Amino acid sequence: MRGGYGSRAVRPERAIGVDVGGTKILAGHISRDGTIGRRTEVPSPTATEEELLAALDEVVEGLLEDGVAAVGYGVPSNLDRRTGRALRAVNLPIDDVDFVGRGRERFGLPVGVENDANAAALAEWRLGAGRGATNLVMLTLGTGVGGGLVLDDRLYRGWAELGHVVVQAGGPPCPGNCHGRGHLEAVATGIAADRAAVELWGEGADARRLVAAAQDADEPAIAALAAIGELLGAAVGSFVNMFDPDLVVVGGGFGAAAGELVLEPARSAASREALAPADARIRIVQAQLGEDAGLIGAGLVGFEALAGER
Repeated sequence: MRGGYGSRAVRPERAIGVDVGGTKILAGHISRDGTIGRRTEVPSPTATEEELLAALDEVVEGLLEDGVAAVGYGVPSNLDRRTGRALRAVNLPIDDVDFVGRGRERFGLPVGVENDANAAALAEWRLGAGRGATNLVMLTLGTGVGGGLVLDDRLYRGWAELGHVVVQAGGPPCPGNCHGRGHLEAVATGIAADRAAVELWGEGADARRLVAAAQDADEPAIAALAAIGELLGAAVGSFVNMFDPDLVVVGGGFGAAAGELVLEPARSAASREALAPADARIRIVQAQLGEDAGLIGAGLVGFEALAGER
């Protein structure tokens, strides 16, 4: 166990937030108001769980210093809510990992863990686009699609794999460890945009080129992103029918990059699919915290762990 890092006499308190993504790990010092201090970014090892955990330990250790009071992880995995263990992830080698126990032992600090999309939803609800909302749906579009919910003014902590709602029966296979087809995760991510770019321009083309071309008014690229937006909107319409949210917040790396090129067609599709009167008042907005929502949310999860131990 490492000592000295959790001194609570030092102010202002900060938590280390760790946003574990399918392609990269973002970590940084997070203040209670969401301000990000020193930060770091490294690629996510995907070969073995051992390599991934070693990389996570290294980024946390690189940020440990006086004033750091807790560590929070946002991981792309469902959690066993009784034990806090991260169960199997779709896009990373995570299988039944006790982040809380191993983090406490290694760093000597309170440690919290939350699903990465839940962490992003927590951040946007408390500090971003969702402030003041009673019911909120958060979708993070990146390597996969994460989903988080705020229901009746509380973050929903249960199973909420919104990215695995079926929007295209018999559609493309889901990536990673999922055996389904036509899930939102298969058709509304950076991977789906990569696939569309290859169809337009051949091998080597990717989502970045697709978005850049659309921003330069390339009609086929605009149409490809609009098709992704249509499927996103179909899912949003279903979520509106289920949860009647005050608003739907869309973030994540791909969501931030594509922006209105995806969100505008999504609004039209969602309005078509939602029941009245929700069809006329659906609000789909971009995340205010951008790609940092998951990182800030992970820091807030760390502060929750700290509060639980005081």
